[in-house]
Amino acid sequence: MDPQNPPKRVVVCGGGVIGVCTAYFLSKRGAHVTLVEQSSIACAASGKPGGFLALDWCDGGAVSSLARASFNLHRSLAQELNGAELYGYRPVTTLSLSITETASSAQLNRKSGANLPSWIDGPAKGPRTIGTTETTAQVHPQLFTKTLLSKAVEEYGLKVVIGKLERVEVAEGEAKAVILEGGGGIDADAVVLALGPWTAKLSLLSSLFRVYGLKAHSIVVEPKDPDSITPHALFLSYYPAHGGQPMDPEVYPRPTGEVYICGMSAEAEVPDDPEQVMPIPESIQVLKTVARNVSCQLAEGEARVKAEQACILPCTDDSLPVIGEVHGVKGCYVATGHSCWGILNGPATGAAMAELVMDGTASIVDLSRFTPSRFLRDRKW
Repeated sequence: MDPQNPPKRVVVCGGGVIGVCTAYFLSKRGAHVTLVEQSSIACAASGKPGGFLALDWCDGGAVSSLARASFNLHRSLAQELNGAELYGYRPVTTLSLSITETASSAQLNRKSGANLPSWIDGPAKGPRTIGTTETTAQVHPQLFTKTLLSKAVEEYGLKVVIGKLERVEVAEGEAKAVILEGGGGIDADAVVLALGPWTAKLSLLSSLFRVYGLKAHSIVVEPKDPDSITPHALFLSYYPAHGGQPMDPEVYPRPTGEVYICGMSAEAEVPDDPEQVMPIPESIQVLKTVARNVSCQLAEGEARVKAEQACILPCTDDSLPVIGEVHGVKGCYVATGHSCWGILNGPATGAAMAELVMDGTASIVDLSRFTPSRFLRDRKW
């Protein structure tokens, strides 16, 4: 260590995928990084989503370059970190299907349709390939996040502190330290706030822009015959038996043999503690009905339901993530608002944040569209 040029001290607040990816790339660059998390690593929206990755599904929008860079970074990280074995990274074929729900199991005529994997034996119609093994993939999000964390702790000296952020100490327009609830402080040359939907709880940020929560439900089931489930991600247009608007649930088989089914999203209040995010029973029941209509392998009774859960996704008013230095506070950075694409865009966001903190600019992706300062332009003073 050069005493004339000591490592940059960076505190990253938030132990979800965005915070962990940022801490990983910063510590790999040689920064002295402390990660602060109030509950446990990947306990919220980074532990309970589907982990679906897509190369080009954001094309034509502002997030396109971020998504493409991150998809490719996922692939290289999987090779570097043995992702196939440690966190279920694998390419998948992705199908779009239409399903009209039947009211009861007795009415289901179990038969796999043409051009469908044999395990999809419900009333599915109109299969269409919308992603190939070149353009879509998956990870187990919690295992991915924890694998990156372990690598950074063991090899790059990352320190993890469990504590609740109270505020960022600012002096003369610069971030100087992070103050934790109970009075503890951690001095810093730079602070990265990757708080997900809990961004709204920190006045330093909530006074500049709004991040709101979208509560999404999911179940994880163990099929009757896991070996028969092929690596096909399913995006459904699902028509309930009672009529009404179609829903758009998603189904992700995992290499562990589990199948993850999600949907039933709505704006929700963000509780103080991530552990307080509980599923709505009616929404879970709808997902069980969806599972039964997709495949007998997933029907409750035949399959074992391993998890019934909900998480809150961080969303912004313009549907773009917020990534960059906080206006008026030198050395304080934010990375949040990734909505349903947090797992996909975690690696490139983390790599870009590391470049921004260490070099003053990001080269892996242009962050100008995501700057927090964009909200200042829209203000009516």
